[in-house]
Amino acid sequence: MGDPGTGAAFPWLVADIGGTNARFALIEGPGERPGRVRSLPTREHAALAEAAAAYLAEEEARPGAACLAVAGPVSAGRYRLTNAGWAPGTAEQVRGSLGLPVLRIVNDFEALAMALPYLAGDDLRPVGGAAPPVPDGTERLAVLGPGTGLGVAGLLPLDGRWIPLPGEGGHVDVPAATDREIEVLRLLRAEPDVGSAEHLLSGSGLVRLHRLLGVIHGVRVEPLTAARICAMDGDPLCAETIEVFCALLGSFAGNAALTLGARGGVYLGGGILPRIAGALDRSDFRSRFESKPPVEDYLRAIPTALIVHPGPALVGAAAFLAQSHPSRSLETP
Repeated sequence: MGDPGTGAAFPWLVADIGGTNARFALIEGPGERPGRVRSLPTREHAALAEAAAAYLAEEEARPGAACLAVAGPVSAGRYRLTNAGWAPGTAEQVRGSLGLPVLRIVNDFEALAMALPYLAGDDLRPVGGAAPPVPDGTERLAVLGPGTGLGVAGLLPLDGRWIPLPGEGGHVDVPAATDREIEVLRLLRAEPDVGSAEHLLSGSGLVRLHRLLGVIHGVRVEPLTAARICAMDGDPLCAETIEVFCALLGSFAGNAALTLGARGGVYLGGGILPRIAGALDRSDFRSRFESKPPVEDYLRAIPTALIVHPGPALVGAAAFLAQSHPSRSLETP
């Protein structure tokens, strides 16, 4: 894949590749944030290299290094997008196709985790009344979020550096706690090939949750998109769907905090939550986050915040390259 070394020339190409959209940007110089951001529909391109080539052609750019974050597992330079139709590939194939000196491919939530030390102020919205986390380089952090899928990652401070801890935590069991949630889970498990947390805590999961709650209430529901469910807070079933969604997410986030030991803070990302920020504040998210006897005090001390920065994974991809180039690091808040 190539060693970044210390001389990778600007601009740097960074990307956040999801199942729906592929967002690209350029880092023009030391300490700069992503610029010239463009979003390309994933389905309109045959593969990762073709999408990146289309962006570079539009911008007439020849980057000296690239870090591309993809929504799926990455191991030993091999990647696979979980919710897109692209064939699996390798970083070396993409690097060769684009003719780049240096190219790295990482999991999208791995990149989102790397962004956390660079987010502050208007980039974050506290959830649960506490102040947003302020990373001090001594405590572990966690990030999770529902979008096309459900991503989870941790961030570990080590000798003045940050080490991301990617995984596939969205595929753990559903953290059902109430009678209503247990009934939802029973209905979910009766369907073929579903049953993990991602199947309720994601865009398609929100649609599924809305339908299953309709079954519980004995009503036939009109099929709605996740965006419509988020927007129709005056509809009782949509409001209940968001309520259950946020409560389940709180339990899931508390589980992630305990598993990763994320005492420095838990951040919420993904494309859904900014649309329902008010409902999230009013929901049982925080009470469910803390409700883990006998460790309530441990969790009560952990701040939670919603990421409202428009492109945090792009910041994280840039942070990967900057950490490989100490003389060209990003500016922290």
